Amino acid sequence: MNKLKISDTVRRLVEMLVAGDYDGIDEATQGRRLTAEQLSQAVEEYDRELQMPPEVVFHNLDVNEIEGAIPRAAWVLVDLWTVEEGRSDLTLEIRLTDTGGELYDIEIYNLHVL
Repeated sequence: MNKLKISDTVRRLVEMLVAGDYDGIDEATQGRRLTAEQLSQAVEEYDRELQMPPEVVFHNLDVNEIEGAIPRAAWVLVDLWTVEEGRSDLTLEIRLTDTGGELYDIEIYNLHVL
């Protein structure tokens, strides 16, 4: 899978999350797995203001390609950042699938505290 395309896809998702654009996230993920409401609730319960991570974060993502997946897919863990903490304990767990589009297809599996 293409590293630049992975970082672009993840950056777009995190931008929407930071902006509170849960409808945009729902559209990007086609409402699969975690819903906009569940994401919103998880962020609200964490009770801190999300902010964009430094650019370097998007170039050093924890990516694990899923062997034998057709189409090609990978699990990605994304550390989130907050205004109050900088790097936070919140981690976004997503699956990216190569469906031939400009960005990878996104499924959000979890947003949790590690």
